[in-house]
Amino acid sequence: MDFYTADLCDKFKESVQVLEPVYKSYGKKKRCKGEIVTVKLNRNNHALISLLKEDGKGRIAVVDSKREPYAIVGENLMLLALKNNWSGILVNGYVRDIVFTKDIDVSLFAIGTYPRKSFENNEGVVGEDLSFGGVIFKNGFFLYADEDGIVVSKRELV
Repeated sequence: MDFYTADLCDKFKESVQVLEPVYKSYGKKKRCKGEIVTVKLNRNNHALISLLKEDGKGRIAVVDSKREPYAIVGENLMLLALKNNWSGILVNGYVRDIVFTKDIDVSLFAIGTYPRKSFENNEGVVGEDLSFGGVIFKNGFFLYADEDGIVVSKRELV
C-alpha cells in the first residue's frame, strides 16, 4: 500500500475524518483502501451477503449494525469477499470465526467478537448514509486503514 493514515491526517488534516480507535483488525490484511459501499442492517446480515456476492472491484463494505449483540461477519462471508474482489469490511458491531478470518486475505475491522449470529428475518439497506465512531460514511467516499487507524475522505487521496 502506498499510504500511511498518519501521513494522510497530516497532509489532508482539514478534509479527513478519523474513526474512533475502538475498531480492531480481524482479517489477514491489516491495511486497505477503497471506495465505500454502505450497508445498514437490522439484526440480519442478508443485505451484506447480497452485496458481497457482487464484484467488489476493490471497494470496502462499511456496515452498521448499531453494535447489536450478534456477529455480522464470519469465515464464510470473508471467503465470499475474497472471491469477489472486496478490499475490506468495516463493521460497527461484532464478528466471529476469527481463528479463520485472520488467515483470509481481506481486511476486516470490528469492535469485537461475538459467537452467535442473528436468526431474525429483517431487511437491511444498501447505500444509506451512516454515522458512527465520529465519522459520516457515504457511498462513494474513500476509506484508508492501516495499523494506526481508519481515515475517511470525500475524495480519493492516493
